[in-house]
Amino acid sequence: MVLHPKAKVRVAGQDVTFCCKASGTPVPKKYHWYHNGTLLERKAHGYGSRLALRGLAPEQAGTYHCKASTEAGAIRSAPAQLTVLAQGQQSCKPEPEPSLVELPSECPRDATGSRYYDVGRCPPAPCAGSPAEPAGCGADAGRCCGVRRMELREIPCAGSLLPIKVVAECGCGPCAQPRVLVQGRVTAADTGEPLRFGHIFLGGRKVGFTGYKGSFTIEVPPDTQRLVARFVDRQQRFLDTVRVLPFDRRGGAVYQEVKMLRKKEPVDLDGNQSNAIPLGEAGGREPVGELVLPAGAFLRPSGEVYRGTVKASVTFLDPRDMATASAASSDLSFADAEGAIVPLRTYGMFAVDFREGQSGAALHTGPVEVRMDAGQVWMPEHLQKMKLWSLNPETGLWEEEGVLRAAGGKRGKREERTFLVGNLEIRERRLFNLDVPEDRRCFVKVRAYSNEKFNPYEQLEGVVISIINLEPQPGYPANPRAWGRFDSVVTGPNGACLPAFCDARRPDAYSAYVTATLGGEELEAVASSPKLNPNAVGVSQPYLGKLGYRRLDHDDPDLKKTAFQINVAKPDPNNVDETNGPIYPYRSLEECEGAPVSANHLRFYRVEVDKYEYNVVPFKESDLTSWTGDYLSWWPNPQEFRACFIKVQIEGPQEYMVRSRNAGGSHPRTRGQLYGLRDTRSVRDMLLENTSGACVEFKCSGMLFDQSLVDRTLVSIIPQGSCRRTATNSLLRDYLSRHPPVAENNHTAAFTMLAPVDPLGHNYGIYTVTDQNPRLAKEIAIGRCFDGTSDGFSREMKADTGTAVTFTCQERPAGRESFFQRLLTAPAEA
Repeated sequence: MVLHPKAKVRVAGQDVTFCCKASGTPVPKKYHWYHNGTLLERKAHGYGSRLALRGLAPEQAGTYHCKASTEAGAIRSAPAQLTVLAQGQQSCKPEPEPSLVELPSECPRDATGSRYYDVGRCPPAPCAGSPAEPAGCGADAGRCCGVRRMELREIPCAGSLLPIKVVAECGCGPCAQPRVLVQGRVTAADTGEPLRFGHIFLGGRKVGFTGYKGSFTIEVPPDTQRLVARFVDRQQRFLDTVRVLPFDRRGGAVYQEVKMLRKKEPVDLDGNQSNAIPLGEAGGREPVGELVLPAGAFLRPSGEVYRGTVKASVTFLDPRDMATASAASSDLSFADAEGAIVPLRTYGMFAVDFREGQSGAALHTGPVEVRMDAGQVWMPEHLQKMKLWSLNPETGLWEEEGVLRAAGGKRGKREERTFLVGNLEIRERRLFNLDVPEDRRCFVKVRAYSNEKFNPYEQLEGVVISIINLEPQPGYPANPRAWGRFDSVVTGPNGACLPAFCDARRPDAYSAYVTATLGGEELEAVASSPKLNPNAVGVSQPYLGKLGYRRLDHDDPDLKKTAFQINVAKPDPNNVDETNGPIYPYRSLEECEGAPVSANHLRFYRVEVDKYEYNVVPFKESDLTSWTGDYLSWWPNPQEFRACFIKVQIEGPQEYMVRSRNAGGSHPRTRGQLYGLRDTRSVRDMLLENTSGACVEFKCSGMLFDQSLVDRTLVSIIPQGSCRRTATNSLLRDYLSRHPPVAENNHTAAFTMLAPVDPLGHNYGIYTVTDQNPRLAKEIAIGRCFDGTSDGFSREMKADTGTAVTFTCQERPAGRESFFQRLLTAPAEA
């Protein structure tokens, strides 16, 4: 499906047109349209690939999707929501919705004891189309609800007034068209070696290369519902890897680590003899099966039988090895007869590469046999459903090659085994799969938070939640013997719903392993030991006990805290304790996606100790649609984010809070006005006594949002407590003196500068990174700052390397609030 119908909002009596388009061989020409899952009569509506509805009535609201079909199969579009408003009904209310931001710690709490302030937000919902709107199927930005007017307020804070901009009115305007990107790195699954200058394909079209370190950036084409990317090693050391990459439709970049499986070394076979190649015998395990090639099976592309020496490489991805899950291709899905995307559960994948011994020319095969050991199938019902599949590298969908049927056989001289046997011909280089269609499906509700307070208004968007379905070993539900499937979903404003296999009869029939990453950073799961706290986990008892929640370090505190495992126990509709999440039946996706934050859900959170950010113009970095064009916006360009950090060395017996105060410095519209504050606690250097370092963010100098004049941000760096500035990087000092105006630095307890416009680098103690993802830009800049280099990345502080300014602090720092009270009441030039 290359064109999906789009969501629409109309007023009763207006017209609407939905469009879809499919590609295939042969070209699809037969289309069917459905309203709320019910087929619409073709004669009554006269539709083809376009559905036109005239004079809309309220009962025509709901979801619409199309299905395209040929004799080769069918494919279904994503559903589109049609909202039909009554005459006079508003699709975008002028009153903003609540949206809370945390004020600095020195600000007084309100009557309820909260330090959060409501700045308002406009939900980016589509607005009703006008009668004059074109009815075609071209790219139409449409109109969306957004900020129409903001107003500046001042909050009394420690004897001063803290400026803050709040949404005063919402209204309809052109929808934002942010760039949607997927970024990441491609490396070998076994050694971590990067894929250097590998080819990247979307469908059958080459769109670029990986970098020297395996990095890549893919711009997601408009109207994409399922992003299928293929990574190809030009040197053919690794198998081609096909990945279905999650992305955030609201814009920005999602980060993905892609692992490639190394090809197995070839062995010599005699084309005149019958050959059997075991599948999955590594690590001392019994093979899952074998590939049997009869004599004369190898063919040249012309069809001529090849009887010489064959270089045969057969690489098997064994799901009994948990480490292989990250290197598996696609998302294990196929299109059923109705065109719906349906999941598979794998028992192993294999790729073959047959070449002539002398010339290295590629070979095909005639009919060959795939034999699977039935003893490796632990779920008896799967024996009747096992099939052989091959992966279409352009669609990322698995296509059926044949059914595996039971037959007798021997392994070794005496041992009798039952095998599942199937046949195929290898005519192109594809990945093959031993899979079972699985209809016992559920959804798992997961949310990510900015900290472990789990405040509903501090949820993180743009987090990649990944789930690996596990098959537990009989009698040992916490000790999985194999993985069967994996999925990834990006969190939105209401979390994420992940598809997973589940079972109603046995809670431990299927278990799942769940992780979360944001810009390459792993988020932490809630602890399960020494005592399980249902309020922290987010799931009430007794359902939590049935799920068997365990964080990865449950039995071994040395293991990572970034994943948890649960039994995916399908909820019992007759048990009130199991009807409120976090597991939802497969047909209840809408209920899962719309569940309130008070409903049961599983949680991840960022670990950020003593870190605080305040923007005068509020902006959620995980939701690019929340950006507002304003002269005081911290990020002036929502298409490109430039993160700037300064490295501060502190000589003192403990760790200290360091603040950057950022105000307009040279632009006539913002001079002296606050952009925002950043607080960061210094990190101790483990190799230097009484020394710590802080990587403090400041607002980069440059064009403001109107792109007309440059502003040199006035940045003040102030450590907490009784500290004095004892050294300044000589290169930075010389640069600032040669690029006037020069900020006065006559206060020894602070360092002030008009921030450089140029990205100076580690020799100056300034670290600048530009990226389409603000969080990823920050993570990279912080890693370089910790390391003190221009392109390194470290989590260990090297306080005396690549430093901009040094402070010496006494043993007893002043209280944080009293210090910042003095700071806020000080004159701007201090």
